[in-house]
Amino acid sequence: MDLTNLGDLVVRKSYGGDVTFRVESLTRGSAVIKGTEFRLLADAPIADLVKVDRPAQSEKSKRARIKATESLQRLQQDRKVLEERNQAELMQELHSYSVGGPAYFEVPGKVLHLDGDPAYLRKSLDLYERLRVPADGYYVQEAAMADALRQLLPRVRPDIVVITGHDGVLKSMIHHDLYSLNSYKNSRNFVEAIQVARQYERDFDALTIVAGACQSHFEALLQAGANFASSPARILIHALDPVYIAAKASFTPIRSTIHITDVLNHTISGIQGVGGIETRGSYRIGLPRFRDLSKLNVVPSAN
Repeated sequence: MDLTNLGDLVVRKSYGGDVTFRVESLTRGSAVIKGTEFRLLADAPIADLVKVDRPAQSEKSKRARIKATESLQRLQQDRKVLEERNQAELMQELHSYSVGGPAYFEVPGKVLHLDGDPAYLRKSLDLYERLRVPADGYYVQEAAMADALRQLLPRVRPDIVVITGHDGVLKSMIHHDLYSLNSYKNSRNFVEAIQVARQYERDFDALTIVAGACQSHFEALLQAGANFASSPARILIHALDPVYIAAKASFTPIRSTIHITDVLNHTISGIQGVGGIETRGSYRIGLPRFRDLSKLNVVPSAN
């Protein structure tokens, strides 16, 4: 089949069509392809590709979609429980408020999300919006992320930084050395970006860093200063796994640590795909809730 058009959806015959890709570029006899659900960038012979009309319905893809739905529902349920708990605690402590209960306002942790894939960035920002997570997102190629963070961190002043895009173990890695950063497509770029973020803020609880993509050098990312990183077992991670962790950090109270086994078990890729260290949340509440100033009856007291 002639795959001369950019943007075609394809699967690889040699892998049993388990993952759907989109054709990003074409050269003579080969193509660069990006996963539609998994953060995977690969090259493949055109002869190995089969064009499809819609994302593949392989068992891997089906499980990923089911897990993504479950993860979103879990985040939404956690948000509801948090709201109910805050309301109950404040009603008990502040008896002077109306029968309707104390009116508080929320200050969830703010996310700065750098993504090496514009399509994944759009999906991520859509999910942040659905979950009411304040987020600024930027499409930045992985090699430019360190420089971008030097400019963005003091301007955005986030509580959580997501550094992600595409990665992978190189087919040409020497002696199959998974310890070497030279064996990975973008892990070194992620490490340099993390180091810039840690130079900006060294406190692991004041700035939570979520970093990595498919098959990233998990150990190197943590050693550089990430709180959460991929990929312990060098597996493919789902496009929205970094978003899930960032959202969990954004709505975990500052007086609590993120329940690490809970958050990792409920990512789409699971503990084989993402790991991390104990970290405090970034969520705060305040009193009283902001009022509608147009409805206040105020007597001016200044000339």
